[in-house]
Amino acid sequence: MKSPLMKYRNLEEAMGAVGGPVQLLRGSQTGPYVFPVVAPEYTNWRDEQRAWKESVALLNLSYHMTDLYLRGPDALKVLQKVGLTKMVTFPVNRGKQLIASSPDGYLIGDGIVFHLEQDYFRVVGPPVISDWTQFHAETGGFDVEIDRDETVTFRPGDPRIYIYQVQGPLALEMMKEVTNGTLPEIGFFAIGDFEIRGKKVRALRHGMAGTAGFEMFGPWEDQAVIMDALEEVGARYGMRKIGSLAYPTSTLESSWMPLPVPAVYHGEAMKPFREWLTIPHIEVLGSVGGSLASTRIEDYYMDPVEVGYTGLIDTKRDDYIGCEALKERVANQRRKKVTLVWNHDDLMKVMHDSLYADPPARFVNFPLATYSTFHVDDVRKGGKSVGIAQYSGFSANAGEFVSLSIVDLEHATPGTELTLIWGEQEMRRPTIEKNTLREVRVTVAPAPYFEKVIKKD
Repeated sequence: MKSPLMKYRNLEEAMGAVGGPVQLLRGSQTGPYVFPVVAPEYTNWRDEQRAWKESVALLNLSYHMTDLYLRGPDALKVLQKVGLTKMVTFPVNRGKQLIASSPDGYLIGDGIVFHLEQDYFRVVGPPVISDWTQFHAETGGFDVEIDRDETVTFRPGDPRIYIYQVQGPLALEMMKEVTNGTLPEIGFFAIGDFEIRGKKVRALRHGMAGTAGFEMFGPWEDQAVIMDALEEVGARYGMRKIGSLAYPTSTLESSWMPLPVPAVYHGEAMKPFREWLTIPHIEVLGSVGGSLASTRIEDYYMDPVEVGYTGLIDTKRDDYIGCEALKERVANQRRKKVTLVWNHDDLMKVMHDSLYADPPARFVNFPLATYSTFHVDDVRKGGKSVGIAQYSGFSANAGEFVSLSIVDLEHATPGTELTLIWGEQEMRRPTIEKNTLREVRVTVAPAPYFEKVIKKD
């Protein structure tokens, strides 16, 4: 379906035409962020979720992420301007999290940057972080070459590279076998080189299950050989391929905030970027859904401190965007990231009423109940708003329906009982059926959810 926004030249023009950012995002016809090509389920999403905690999970990231390549003597300078993380030194064959803030300290987005070779970097993640980085690379007077491989959602053809992740307690043992002894010792967030069936492979070492995990990448023409090898060897380790239903739910356990409303819609300082953002950038076409019904766009934002990035902020540099504002936010933190566990009876009531009540409750999708690009639910205590919730869904590992949330510090202690408002007051999109708001009792738990459980094990 062609968006009516296609007639506008850029985000700034589209916002002005519809009456502002909230009207734009609330009126968008776009649904959730798409994970194309990958099958919804290879077995079933419950067992696929369990694989990253019990055996090995194979996740195919090749199709849905944007790759931005920067090459040249000023490539690192671009990243240092955009990123609030420690980048005074950034050796080759290392990865770093790239986190971006607005000038006044709100979170724009984040991703991972790979230092592939001298003065050559690859930024990967949701499109927002690549858009913000590319804008500054193009407009900041830097000596840098820019190349971009867009998610296949926005362009035809195959990706340039495959990206396969293996995660879980048996991942390291499996990788030693599939590499036939060529797997080197790779430090955390370092990049190593090895071979699989005669094909050269590079991999970033990280983990999402408390054990070694690897994000492998290489030329697209090698993807079938690598996948065949992983599937053949992985069968001996109980490996499961992860479908597009289970894949985005990994964030419910890792507590990564994948698609916050990017802080680009407010203020004169962000206007040049809004004028640069043409159709079909996700910031222009994306939608906001959920029960929060504020007319003030800043109420939908998060900041890097409250989502847990304080330890990554470089307090010794003053040359990145938002550095002064972030110092104030570190000193005066107001909210904290938590997991909210839904009350079982309230969840069952909402599910029942979504099917049989008139008017119905908002339907709860499984395993992930997100039906817009950027989802923001209202979290309350005693009738007063005390936070916002982003992703909500079911974790088979936890045996719970949970929401990633940011709440006021005074309500962030595990065990605190709060109320999440489920539904949507402003129904302008065909993806939203007629519904009434429902109160769901939720209990605060740590984020990430399994951090303390793993330590007990």
